[in-house]
Amino acid sequence: MAEKNIKKESEEKTENMQQEEENKNAKNQQADIEAEETELENEEQEIEESEEKKKKSKKTQKKEKIEELEAKLSELSDKHLRLQAEFDNFRRRTLKEKSDLIKAGGESTIVTILPIIDDFERAIESLKDVAEEDAGKKGTVLIYAKFKDFLKQNNVKEIDALNQDFDVDLHEAVTKIPAPDKKHKGKVVDVIQKGYMLNDKVIRFAKVIIGE
Repeated sequence: MAEKNIKKESEEKTENMQQEEENKNAKNQQADIEAEETELENEEQEIEESEEKKKKSKKTQKKEKIEELEAKLSELSDKHLRLQAEFDNFRRRTLKEKSDLIKAGGESTIVTILPIIDDFERAIESLKDVAEEDAGKKGTVLIYAKFKDFLKQNNVKEIDALNQDFDVDLHEAVTKIPAPDKKHKGKVVDVIQKGYMLNDKVIRFAKVIIGE
């Protein structure tokens, strides 16, 4: 009877040990599974973080590229505007220079003609006692009239001087003489040579005598 009990106890002890071993193995397996699951979760998290970083990196690169293109566009636009402004300035400058050359050429021609006008006026003055029907007088007056029309067409006008206040911007004083009366003091009492203006610019000052 004692032997049976001992055998039974031995078997129970063996079963308990086997059960404990199985439980221990089960726990180890569970721990391994949990460890693997944790590792997988960590790997998945790392992958997600890596993907997120890639997405952020792509967004950053795209943003930087857009900013770079916008900066280049702004620079090109600025260059275009400056070139356009420079071209407009060049065009205006060229047109002004061309206009000035034309004016200068026309002024030079007109200034050269003025002494001829003076000669015609002196000729007509010397012919005042000649009959109006005289062919020479008629021809002289006709040519003089054509010269005057030419001056008018080219915006040349005679400077009004006689009996006017002396103006240094228009008149050139040759000499002074006693004024015939008080109202002629400081005024032009005689014109030695007529003055002319071209487009409001004096091309020849009127040579005058001033009363004092």
